Amino acid sequence: MPYDLTHPLVIGISSRALFNLEEENRIFEEQGLQAYTQYQIAHEKDILPQGSGFQLVKAFQRLNEGDERLVEVIIVSHNSPDTSLRIFHSIENYGLDISRAALVAGAPVTPYLKAFKTDLFLSAYGPDVKDAIDHGIAAGMLLTGTPIASRGPVDQIRIAFDGDAVLFGSEAERVYQHSGISAFIEHEQEHAKDPLTKGPFANFLMTLSNIQAKYPDKEKSPIRTALVTSRNLLAHERAIRTLRKWGVRVDEAFFLGGVQKKEILAAFGAHIFFDDQHAHTDPASQVVPSAVVPYREGDDPTK
Repeated sequence: MPYDLTHPLVIGISSRALFNLEEENRIFEEQGLQAYTQYQIAHEKDILPQGSGFQLVKAFQRLNEGDERLVEVIIVSHNSPDTSLRIFHSIENYGLDISRAALVAGAPVTPYLKAFKTDLFLSAYGPDVKDAIDHGIAAGMLLTGTPIASRGPVDQIRIAFDGDAVLFGSEAERVYQHSGISAFIEHEQEHAKDPLTKGPFANFLMTLSNIQAKYPDKEKSPIRTALVTSRNLLAHERAIRTLRKWGVRVDEAFFLGGVQKKEILAAFGAHIFFDDQHAHTDPASQVVPSAVVPYREGDDPTK
């Protein structure tokens, strides 16, 4: 019987998000595909360094150490089969439990993400991430090139989310962008009991919550989540009530009222942080892996 990918959490990740391929990407951008191909073939026995998404993948794969296989990780790459051997050698060298790949040689990746029932897609290539978001797949453009200190064995996966335009829809953010903070607070207080619409990562959070529910002892849960939002306490109620309405939990919540998120994320120890604004992800990427969540088509609150 074919393996059913509708049951596990499916993570699609590009080779440049999993491994550090910044030098190789520079060769591709400056010298073209042929030079990149020759370089990869010449170095195909050289093990690639770990990339920004490596520790997250490693941590997620620990969920499969029990009786049930909870996570599948799939390489979804613009590489061709001819340039992929170095990637596969590196996967084997690090002992990663990855047995599936889509090597599309520059073709659009979204149809294959949908075919693989992907719950989360991580890539360093913005257009792929934007297209995935527009087709209903939780996706983040992982910021690369900033060295993150590698960690030892991971006992708990820690994932941090921004609120508006990430977990929630962008309607409240649109009020802020067009009318300012005072109007935003007034609007949110007036609508405190009205649930926010789902953002691009709402279903992914629900999937994580379902996995957490398998561990009645919260202290032993292998996943810990946090809401890290620029909202302040004057606008907290609607966010909390929305999560309650969805029947999901976040383990920690930080209402920062405009304070920089970097230090909070470092203290939380996030394996990844998702936010819609570079103003938050760029500084955060210095201390934790961070991914930009693009706005869905027609949903940019700044316009």
